[in-house]
Amino acid sequence: MSDLGNSILIVDDEFLIAQGLAAQVEDMGFTVCGTAATAADAVRLAREHRPMLVLMDMRLRGEGDGVDAALAIHETIGSKMIFITGSREPSTMARIQLDHPSAVLFKPISALKLRNTIRTALDMDTP
Repeated sequence: MSDLGNSILIVDDEFLIAQGLAAQVEDMGFTVCGTAATAADAVRLAREHRPMLVLMDMRLRGEGDGVDAALAIHETIGSKMIFITGSREPSTMARIQLDHPSAVLFKPISALKLRNTIRTALDMDTP
């Protein structure tokens, strides 16, 4: 789980949200290694690029959700996770905590909140 790259992977099934997050991340000086709308694509891109951080939406297209993808990515690559969700339902929050994320952000997300959360996550020591 070492030798992570210096890029960020964005996973969101809403194209415009993914593109908006990518623009904000790039404005912060980071490289976006890709965007994914499904859990399978997220895992594939993570294995290919080994990102240091993943911005992970909870609800995704197709089979699996953000937690399924995050657990697979965490187990095989070790990237840090910041979950992004529009839901504050206890069942959603409990499911997200299965992956022990660096942070959870609730939509809509301000640019400042995103910037501060990414910087905090990247300064944290890997458990």
